[in-house]
Amino acid sequence: MGYSSLLIFPFLLFLLFVGFPVAFSMMATAFVFGVWTFGWSFVFQAAEKIEDVASNFVLAAVPLFVFMGSMLERSGVADRLFEAIHMWARRLPGGLAIGTIIMCIIFAASSGVVGATETVIGLLAIPVMMRHHYNKELIVGTICAGGSLGTIIPPSVVAVVMGPLAGISVGDLLVGMVFPGLIMAGLYIAYILALCVVSPTAGPRIAPSPDDPPFQVKLRVTAVALVPPLFMIFAVLGSIMLGWAAPTEAAAIGAAGAVLLTLFYRTFTWRVLHEAVMKTLTITAMIMAIILGGSMMTGAFVGSGGIAVVQNLVNSLSLGAWGVMLIVLLLAFLAGFFLDWISIVLILLPIFTPLLKALGVNMVWFCIAMLVVIQTSYLSPPMAPAIFYFRAISPPEITTMHMYRGVIPFIVLQVVTLAIVLVWPQTVLWLPYKLLAP
Repeated sequence: MGYSSLLIFPFLLFLLFVGFPVAFSMMATAFVFGVWTFGWSFVFQAAEKIEDVASNFVLAAVPLFVFMGSMLERSGVADRLFEAIHMWARRLPGGLAIGTIIMCIIFAASSGVVGATETVIGLLAIPVMMRHHYNKELIVGTICAGGSLGTIIPPSVVAVVMGPLAGISVGDLLVGMVFPGLIMAGLYIAYILALCVVSPTAGPRIAPSPDDPPFQVKLRVTAVALVPPLFMIFAVLGSIMLGWAAPTEAAAIGAAGAVLLTLFYRTFTWRVLHEAVMKTLTITAMIMAIILGGSMMTGAFVGSGGIAVVQNLVNSLSLGAWGVMLIVLLLAFLAGFFLDWISIVLILLPIFTPLLKALGVNMVWFCIAMLVVIQTSYLSPPMAPAIFYFRAISPPEITTMHMYRGVIPFIVLQVVTLAIVLVWPQTVLWLPYKLLAP
């Protein structure tokens, strides 16, 4: 097929724009171009792809992490975290917003599911910040940016999908995410604090109240709210970092830990378990169907000579490793305007991974940079999934323009994080080398 293999992507985009679901669009594209290239024997190749995806041990972590997040949504963890963190942070300029970011970090590190954090914490934090007359754009930016930290704070379902596609260890990815995730969250907190110091009306301090709990009560509430989730975070991430468990095994520990948390907080019911299981089935089926469609489409693209065509095009431009890497990151950012994260990963990584490896690019470093870009596209209009999540839970006083303007400073901070990761690769590579190197 040669250069005609590049028609795969316009065909896929056409199906997406006319309204076909992503998974079925990928499968249809794979089937059309696969039959065109291999004839009806492609049906047998597609059947092999089903077996490959279904038997991939690493992907078993996906339903476990999703179940962990689903149980935590219903366990009352977020309610207790909200109360404990805001008791300490509310006296700071922008304290409610800062406390919300901290809560997002802890909840993201407990769940691994993108979107769950924003919805759960937004329902708690938006009414409180509105009641204390916080700037509406700051409210939007804080909830959207904090809620999207699930992309770059481990454990992350995105990393579990990226690892096998890039041919690298999921454990290296999860450990490599730690510093970039903390850097991004730290920039959020620094920005909120600086904004509210310069403009106190953006996030007013909350004056002391006679009914404020005494210090001992604060400590007790904090211990009950923070210690169990932190213990579970250590059980998941600590077991990976210390080499005690593989990511899939750590995900199983997290799933069991989420059930134990509901028992500890006395929020476990069979209805809660049933809802968590059904949500896990729905989300996992969606993710696995898209992975299968992407795997089939990649097989058709590679079989038709598409990889060789892309390599020839790139080599003819003489861009070098940095040039190719920046082009792929730009494509990921632009694709984020229209596609969800899993589609971006499944389309770009299989195509460019061989080329980037041949150019000597460290794929753990590149994948973390790509995660930052995907998170940036998560906030960027017109697709902006974070804004869609927020719109579903926001009061009518917060308009669409508030939402678009509110995310802009946080998009800039994400670009700063990307620059830090690209200029200083050790922000990603140092921790995996120290903890996971043989």
